[in-house]
Amino acid sequence: MQPDLILIGVVGKPHGVRGLVRVHSYAADPATLEQYEGLLDGQGHRWSLRWCGADGVAEIRDADGKPLADRTVAQALVNTRLYVPRSSLPEPEEEEFYHADLIGMEAFEKGLSLGRVIMVHDYGAGASLELSDGSLVPFTKACVPEVRLDERTIVVVRPEEVSGEEGRGVGKRQNGVPA
Repeated sequence: MQPDLILIGVVGKPHGVRGLVRVHSYAADPATLEQYEGLLDGQGHRWSLRWCGADGVAEIRDADGKPLADRTVAQALVNTRLYVPRSSLPEPEEEEFYHADLIGMEAFEKGLSLGRVIMVHDYGAGASLELSDGSLVPFTKACVPEVRLDERTIVVVRPEEVSGEEGRGVGKRQNGVPA
């Protein structure tokens, strides 16, 4: 896989018998996927798509402009990841980042490495970063106050409830009584 490719969508299950598929878009506006004549899969095959209605149903076309023949051909494309060259996308605004920029960055907390960002999750309530040490960090300004793109690092400040530092001190008071 080329490092300058950005994941923009994933082909889902077939829809009907004529080769239509559902496509999960990672673009802010799914309609923009139609603008890319050069959607690429992991093997470098070129695709394009045309939305056919609500619910993410699309007609996928191969490099020759031919739509998928039928449901069997569509089924073979399930879970195919669709990429676009980074140069095709707009530059992110300040404090915005492509997931591809964050993945692989080393995370530091109080000067100590927590590992690397291995995945960015976003289930609708805000993004979180999965680190190689197994922890999840909310991708908020409070928990990730610094993203250093040039250094490929991020600074993490986990809340006490997450870091587990609360309650570890000797002599901690519980209900006003020394422990």
